[in-house]
Amino acid sequence: MSPWVRRLLITNIVMFGLQFFIPSVTYWLELVPAELLVRPWTLITYMFLHDPHNITHILFNMYSLYLFGPRVEERLTSRNFIWLYLLAGIGGGLLSFITPNIAIIGASGAIMGLIVAYAMYWPRDRLLFWGIVPMEMWMLCVLFVLFDLVGFGTNIAHFAHLGGAATGYLYLKVMEIRAPVRAWKKKVGPTRSPVIGGIGNGDPLKRWRDIRLDDLHPINRDEVVRLLKKAQQFGTRSLTNEERATLDRFAGTA
Repeated sequence: MSPWVRRLLITNIVMFGLQFFIPSVTYWLELVPAELLVRPWTLITYMFLHDPHNITHILFNMYSLYLFGPRVEERLTSRNFIWLYLLAGIGGGLLSFITPNIAIIGASGAIMGLIVAYAMYWPRDRLLFWGIVPMEMWMLCVLFVLFDLVGFGTNIAHFAHLGGAATGYLYLKVMEIRAPVRAWKKKVGPTRSPVIGGIGNGDPLKRWRDIRLDDLHPINRDEVVRLLKKAQQFGTRSLTNEERATLDRFAGTA
């Protein structure tokens, strides 16, 4: 359980309890887009509310947060993770202006931002759709977006979902543009092995340093940069088997 995922889970559960025992909480914190100018706080607070009469609403969102959030937070760092979450929720609220008089509650817009992030970083991970059908993450993400585009399901804030997905995607693209890949490549320097330190021609670090960063997709490039930095600072043994396999794959040795 990562730090912000834990905090968000606790906050959402506490707010759900308050809604159940104090119904007026929902009225004061829900988002009605047409009333945003007089109730500006609701653009944030709405994403911490759920339907107190439908426990599946909060269960699905919190399970998704628990399932996808920790790995995304570890990948992005906690600071970028919470910005992604909040901005995706805000983006979902803003797109809901398409239906300005309908009250919106739920973390689904923010969760869609996380799902998009997970699908971008680990598109080939497999999950069971509806607990039955095995499906790769990129396909599951596309399917969720299609459901919202066609309005599949009743009493669902489809525009909030779409706004969250779009905002999450744009946020990650901005991160890609700002990623200091070239600076890191210069910092790594020559690919020759040092004489001292036990790194010879057969050492994996040398092979990994030879990875052509400019030829990689920006998302994969960021991951390789992160792993190279970790190996450089803490040694190759600090990498997990999965991380070593990732570097080997891009080095053409897997």
